[in-house]
Amino acid sequence: MKIALRYRAFLPLLIATIVPFTGLGAPRLSDYIRPFVGTQGEGNTYPVPSAPFGMVQLGPDTDRDLWDTASGYEYSDTSIMGFTLTHLTGTGIPDLGDFLFMPQIGEPKLVVGTKENPDAGYRARYSHEQESASAGYYKVKHLNNDVTIELTAGERAGIMRFTFPQSDHASIMTDLQHFLSGKRFKLIWSHVRVEDNATITGFHLVNGWAKERYLYFAARYSRPFDNHRIMSNGSEVKYDSFRTYRFRSRNEAAGTNLQFLAEYKTRPNEVIMVKVAVSAVSAANALLNLDSEIPDWGFDRVMNETKAKWDRELSRIEIEGSQWDKETFYTGMYHAFLAPNLYEDVTGEYRGLDSNIHRAKKSTNYAVFSLWDTFRATHPLFALIQAKRDADMINSLLAHYDQSADHLLPLWSLQGNETWCMIGYHAVPVIVDGYLKGVKGFDKQRAYNAIRTTAMNPDYDGLEAYRRLGWVPCDQENESASKTLEYAFDDYCVAQMAKALGKKDDYEYFTRRAGSYKNVFDSSTSHVRGKDSQGKWRTPFDPHGYGEGAQNDFTEATAAQYTFYNPQNVPAMIALIGGKEKFAKQLDDLFEYKEPVKSQAAEDIQGRIGEYWHGNEPSHHIIYLYCYAGQPWKAARRLHEVIKTQYGNKPNSLSGNDDCGQMSAWYIFTALGFYPVCPASDYYVIGSPAVPKAVMRLSNGKKFTMQAENLSDENIYVQSVKLNGRNWNTPFLPYRELKNGGTLVFTMGPQPNPAWGVNGPVPECQ
Repeated sequence: MKIALRYRAFLPLLIATIVPFTGLGAPRLSDYIRPFVGTQGEGNTYPVPSAPFGMVQLGPDTDRDLWDTASGYEYSDTSIMGFTLTHLTGTGIPDLGDFLFMPQIGEPKLVVGTKENPDAGYRARYSHEQESASAGYYKVKHLNNDVTIELTAGERAGIMRFTFPQSDHASIMTDLQHFLSGKRFKLIWSHVRVEDNATITGFHLVNGWAKERYLYFAARYSRPFDNHRIMSNGSEVKYDSFRTYRFRSRNEAAGTNLQFLAEYKTRPNEVIMVKVAVSAVSAANALLNLDSEIPDWGFDRVMNETKAKWDRELSRIEIEGSQWDKETFYTGMYHAFLAPNLYEDVTGEYRGLDSNIHRAKKSTNYAVFSLWDTFRATHPLFALIQAKRDADMINSLLAHYDQSADHLLPLWSLQGNETWCMIGYHAVPVIVDGYLKGVKGFDKQRAYNAIRTTAMNPDYDGLEAYRRLGWVPCDQENESASKTLEYAFDDYCVAQMAKALGKKDDYEYFTRRAGSYKNVFDSSTSHVRGKDSQGKWRTPFDPHGYGEGAQNDFTEATAAQYTFYNPQNVPAMIALIGGKEKFAKQLDDLFEYKEPVKSQAAEDIQGRIGEYWHGNEPSHHIIYLYCYAGQPWKAARRLHEVIKTQYGNKPNSLSGNDDCGQMSAWYIFTALGFYPVCPASDYYVIGSPAVPKAVMRLSNGKKFTMQAENLSDENIYVQSVKLNGRNWNTPFLPYRELKNGGTLVFTMGPQPNPAWGVNGPVPECQ
């Protein structure tokens, strides 16, 4: 009894520690994560263990050559190539997939085999019935050799736990040649070294989407090798005088087709673990990352710590709702918080755009910026609830600028490389939105110099002609109309920061440039279109055409869609089209369009409602434009249609590439009832909430609560809104009202209330 009384004070702490890991009590927020969401179809996500924004994404690859398997994993595939240390989430181009590990039984195979004939190589068949994934954990059993694989990951390192059957010929192969899109891009060089009888290091240099990508790895094995071999071009490496002068030892080799084999004789159900880590700097740093983050063999400890990190991140927004609501919402937050990725070692070192080694000072360096996608909603979400990370990401963008020979902010950066993918200079809205939303931790004058210099660069994709003419000419640049419109929005953002910093001349200059959208609007067709350097419209013109001929004036969209891209001044767009009624009618026509013949070039674009394509970013703000036209009930109907048909908790629930979290961030904002149609402005657009209650913990410590009374599958229309107890009759939510916390209360009903949100003031950003 005395002993029981002595430890009674510690009982609450003991329960708090044990319950989350035993399944007792209420579910943890991370229990709602469904990592397979988006892995089937066009979502291009992965079921890979990763810490929030982690540097290591340790998981399975089922394909490395298909553009529609850019993450490396496709749920429909029936065999696994192996397990690699890095992956991209939701992108449209395959890359990463570095350093494949694969357990084998029998004589090791060194080639991968094919989907049609896995037995021709080291591919292994598997079944979804013997596969599972959760936050920080993945498990699968290979059907052809009875090996069970479990994976977990921290930030820079992870652990693979292999359970082998009894065998005289068990092995773990490391293939340094493997990386995603292996047939399209090129492995330039690789190296592997045996450091001791249970440790290897290595590196490879890849010319892929990122043109010069160095990556090093380190691996420690829980059991010393019974034997090891290094294979080069299918043959074991052995010292052989000067004929193989590159290979001085069986413990080290370099080349373009290397595999390392750790070989064992195993007992029944014997567990062999491999700890792995990566670095862009050196093998020595990879070992430092490994030993610093995982000094022991605590697989369960790493898994539970990563799950706890996810719990902390997900708690930034706590919602009420059904199981479907919670699984969809928290999986969306999970996807939004996978990238950008940590890109520095425990020493603070990283490889920069100039290929030199840098050390991050007073911030953490990040990489993988899909800015054309994520400036729309992902980074605006970070500005509200991830301000510290957002500041670090902005500093990472500025470091890229400092290291750029052209003095440019990144366009689409990937591990110390610029891919030059997509259009615009959308690091600008990321920086400006962060600054105007109160994100601290970066030098505002340095940031302004970078955004202004980028916007004035004369060699940037038609920017000199844009400055001179007021539009990007279609006889000089592809995607000219889209570039004009996106440059105009980015210029609006520069103007807003200039205004905030008291730079009057710059504000006026960039505000004029932000009006350039007018120069590609053709009133005779009521659409934007390409215009040449002489001011003549490109002909012939089909506003619904896609991807060929004259339609090359648009980026992954049609003229009918891009006509609605002027978020910095929607009232002016409405006026150009002829007023609210005509504007709303043109929106209706977009959603009701019947495509006579599906364009072959657009067959990979999903999420179609008429000519609204939710599976691609140029459409993401369009539904909310009904609110500017005085018809918010139409926005409510379409928003709920998209949520119920193009999101969910199943592998095929994402209608398009998640694009480093943008599809998911759209859902998060929309479920909360408002959306940043115009990042870097001082307002959000109110739509129609999709969860009954949410508490958003802002980075400044305030809480903003959204409540949707009477919300159901039928009650999707806003009847009334109260903001901090006041009747709120406009579908626009000022940032100043949100930033100090408070409450936004919706009353929902089954029919539109034609009196709500109709006559409120429409923000004019310019």
